[in-house]
Amino acid sequence: MGEKKKKEERSKRIKQVLVIGACVIFVVLMVASAMGSGWITGLAPIKAGDTVVLDYTLYNANGRAIVTSDQQLWKTGAANGLLLSKQLSIVANQSIGQNLTPVYVYDSQSGNWNTQIAFHRSEMAAITQGVIGMKDNDKKTIGLPMQLTVVYGAPELAENHLNISEIVTGELFPLGESETPSDSAANETGPVYLRIGDVVSVNPQNVTVDTSYPKMDVTIYTVNGR
Repeated sequence: MGEKKKKEERSKRIKQVLVIGACVIFVVLMVASAMGSGWITGLAPIKAGDTVVLDYTLYNANGRAIVTSDQQLWKTGAANGLLLSKQLSIVANQSIGQNLTPVYVYDSQSGNWNTQIAFHRSEMAAITQGVIGMKDNDKKTIGLPMQLTVVYGAPELAENHLNISEIVTGELFPLGESETPSDSAANETGPVYLRIGDVVSVNPQNVTVDTSYPKMDVTIYTVNGR
C-alpha cells in the first residue's frame, strides 16, 4: 500500500506540473497575441530600403558634440554651443542625389526650428549604409568619411565683420554652405545652410577651420514604423 500511495503522489505532482506549465504557455501566447507581430519584426535586422528613424549625436574633429537629438544631452551642452536636432529619418542604403541634405535644428534665440544644418552627400551615404544590419534600439558609432578644411583670410573675415584677432583656436566657427559653391548669404541665390566648424589654427593673415564631422553615435528608434 505504501508503494501505491507513493506512485499516486508522484502522478499527482506530475499532473500539477503539467497543468501549471499549460497555464504558463497559455499566458505567454495571450501576451504574444496582444503584442501582435511587432516583437518579432523588431528582431529583424535593417535591410536596404527600410525607412529608419534614429536618434543621433554628431561630433566634430575635436571630439566635441555639435548636434544631437537627445534632449537630455542637449540640456547639459546647450550653453557650450550644442545644437538640438529633431530625429533623423533616412532610407537604409539609399542613393543620395543632392550634394547637401538639410536638417532642422532648434534656434534658442528665436525659439523656433527655422535653422538648418547641412550633411554632405558622403556623410549621408555613410549613415544610410551604416544602419544596415542594426535592429530596434541598437546603438552604434558610424564613421563619416569626409575631410574638409577651409582657410579664411583676414580681409575676407573683415568683410563679414569678424576681427581675426578675436578668433581663438579651438572655438566653434559657424559658416554657411549652399548646394552650389557660388551661392552665398550675400547674393541670396539659394538656401544657405549652417555648418559648425572647429578653429584649428589662427595667425595674423588667416584662420583655418576644420568642418569635418568624423563620427556620429546613432540609436535606432523605429524601422518602417514598427
